[in-house]
Amino acid sequence: MIDSVRLSQQLKTLQTITGPGKGINRLAFTDSDWQGRQYLCSLMEAAGLSIRTDAFGNVIGHYAGLDESLPAILIGSHGDSVPEGGNFDGIVGLLTAIETVHSMKEDHFIPDHPLEIVLFMCEESSRFGAATLGSRAMRGELSLAEIHQLHDAAHHSLFDILKARGLDPEHIESARYTRPLKACFEVHIEQGKVLEHKSLSVGIVTGIAAPTRLMVHLHGCADHSGATPMDLRHDGLCAASEIILAVEQTAKTACNPPVVGTVGRLDLSPNAMNVIPGEVQLGIDVRSISAKARATVIAGIRASISQITTARKIPYTIEEISSDQPAAMHPSVIQLLASLCEENQIPYDQLPSGAGHDIMHWADYAPCGMLFIPCRHGISHNPDEYADLEDITRAANILSQAVRRVSACSFHWVDPQ
Repeated sequence: MIDSVRLSQQLKTLQTITGPGKGINRLAFTDSDWQGRQYLCSLMEAAGLSIRTDAFGNVIGHYAGLDESLPAILIGSHGDSVPEGGNFDGIVGLLTAIETVHSMKEDHFIPDHPLEIVLFMCEESSRFGAATLGSRAMRGELSLAEIHQLHDAAHHSLFDILKARGLDPEHIESARYTRPLKACFEVHIEQGKVLEHKSLSVGIVTGIAAPTRLMVHLHGCADHSGATPMDLRHDGLCAASEIILAVEQTAKTACNPPVVGTVGRLDLSPNAMNVIPGEVQLGIDVRSISAKARATVIAGIRASISQITTARKIPYTIEEISSDQPAAMHPSVIQLLASLCEENQIPYDQLPSGAGHDIMHWADYAPCGMLFIPCRHGISHNPDEYADLEDITRAANILSQAVRRVSACSFHWVDPQ
């Protein structure tokens, strides 16, 4: 049986594991993230899981099945946060996964198939500008060259940070997960307003939008703000302002399926009141559940950047930081989760995810399913992020029932007609 009191206590403990600042600050591989990782490992061990780690630091907790030769069932999420984030993003997925196993242990339930509970490292892009790095490492999609290339705001390379944590980035290829899987599950807060607006307790995800992230470098000319005439300026920030509006307008042109575009990062130099901005960097995030629609918008943004910089005579470069593929959840898993909600008389809806998640990297590897929990006012990546314990417990119960059902040898996926 799922223990809501235990879940509540674990959430309260994790709320105290944070770096300085408002809300939760557990940026990937920082001391607070590492402390949270250690606490989550202790919960895994208490639930009866044996733990191993890979070269990137991902933690895999194994719960033995009656037949260890059978494909495993993987359940996981992440423990890192954005700066000044909330205490539910990622964490509810890990705690409900661990609780699923803990309840099996207490019920003396032994699955036919083994289970693998995964704490994915560095899901958030806040520190290195690229998301879901732990999942990518496990899927063999993260190269040593990229680990050297990625840096944080303090110019520390991901490679050096991994080495400092006693990990093995030189052999990142060894992190690739090769065990056959029968299914993958992830529970997560919605990070949107749909479920709350409809007064629903559970959402069943149909597909996950994926981001393409670009870093645009504008090489303007820093000059004296008083002595340089307006018609002789090459103002990097003015060019950036036009580009920001072009990203918004270009994304708005895509309606079916929709595309969203955001400039979420802006760095300028020398950043002084009396100096015309010269060097400017923009971080652009473009997402859709359609790779084709996203590509069309990105092409439009690139064309706008070319036109704006040509008119202002400002050289530029564009660096593609990452480009993930949108992922569809498996129809059979969607049907299973829907039937369990109906059996438990839990109102639900089926909806796409605009945010990226670790499970998106596993959709081509095994049948995948994802449950959403409503979050108050749709707020996420914010200290005010909140999910109700009753909703978390409902999702944990649905997850537990799904895993117990799928873990039986007699259960086989049948594509819905």
